Amino acid sequence: MNDPYDYKQFAILYVDDEEKSLKNFTRAFGEQFRILSAPNAPEALKILEEHRDDIGLVMTDQRMPGEKGIWLLERARQLRPRIIRILVTAYADLEAAIAAVNVGAVYKYVTKPWDPPQLETTLKRGLEFFMVQAERDQLLREKLSVLHNMMIADRVMSLGLLAAGLSHHIRNALVAVKTFLELAPVMMKEEKGEAETLRNPDFWKEYHQSVQTQLTRINGMLKDLWVASEKPSFDFGDMVNVHQVAANTIRQLKSQFHARNIEVENRIPRDLPSIQVDKAKFYRLFELLLRDELANLPEGRRVVLSGSKAGPGQKEEEIEIWISDNGPGLPNEALRLVFDPFVVRSDSPMEYGIHLMACFFIVHHHGGLISAKNEDGGGTTFTLRLPVNPAKVPPAPNDHEFLTRLLLNQTLWDNLIASG
Repeated sequence: MNDPYDYKQFAILYVDDEEKSLKNFTRAFGEQFRILSAPNAPEALKILEEHRDDIGLVMTDQRMPGEKGIWLLERARQLRPRIIRILVTAYADLEAAIAAVNVGAVYKYVTKPWDPPQLETTLKRGLEFFMVQAERDQLLREKLSVLHNMMIADRVMSLGLLAAGLSHHIRNALVAVKTFLELAPVMMKEEKGEAETLRNPDFWKEYHQSVQTQLTRINGMLKDLWVASEKPSFDFGDMVNVHQVAANTIRQLKSQFHARNIEVENRIPRDLPSIQVDKAKFYRLFELLLRDELANLPEGRRVVLSGSKAGPGQKEEEIEIWISDNGPGLPNEALRLVFDPFVVRSDSPMEYGIHLMACFFIVHHHGGLISAKNEDGGGTTFTLRLPVNPAKVPPAPNDHEFLTRLLLNQTLWDNLIASG
């Protein structure tokens, strides 16, 4: 009967100071599993750090010169808690192995000399356990992502309705303010029988212009909220080259970037697959993202756009786009809220977060994902993951489908634990 699992999806790291043992292990299990090996604990830790997302199971001898096997497995647990850890012991180390199992440092221990058929079964069960955990975590992440999108959509709808009502009342109030400002130049007062103006004309002219600008911004903000809350209509009838879209948008905003001495570099490959989009909204996406950089980056900074095809294993062909800057970055608590309206990216914002909220919805309705993160060396990177053809993106699973998959996964998990 064929195995239901791909045991080469994740690698096994085997650690032993005896070269003969390393060769025998690879010879015995190399066809069934993907094997990595190391002759001591420090070298194994380096491999773990370099391939942390590619290794599902670590199996190490306990007695080695220098750091022992338990030391390595504890570091592996700190680096990636879900990784399966197996300790190889001699009879004299049995008490240490049992103690390690009891405190959760290892999943299982095996004694030397190991029996190949029995060890093969142990390795299979360990990798199955790891893959089931990974699948369950992925299911939860997918559901949380759907719930997050629903919460933002609900919030935007509520804000849009509020904005529509506020806009009506504010427009009425603005009529009175505007009337006052227009009448102010001719307002007079009687003093000692002489007419005297209440103001300096130049000062009130600037004041009038400033107030009118602020009122226009308030109305514009409310209008943006209202428009963003309406049910969008998308027509995916255009094929575009993303490099060209970025180049055209950068050219459109060139003078504004130049005025603030901000350098913009387009490194998106020209040969990325063309993608099917709503052309007007897709161009608007890049315009809003770059305007957000203009609004929030200090002068003299830099923005780099790059991209590539998404990695293998995807159901549909996808591309990834990164927009990175070397600005001050975002507070960690603001990262998860950056696409919410009224959240700002800097201490002295020029814009509210409505532009990024609109970006979120454009990407979302193209069947993609957008996220933001701070870079270690400073700055923020926005990541866009977009399908080449949005029409082929499967709909998000409903609650019944999600619970069915999750319960099936939980049953497999329980069975693995019971039979381990």
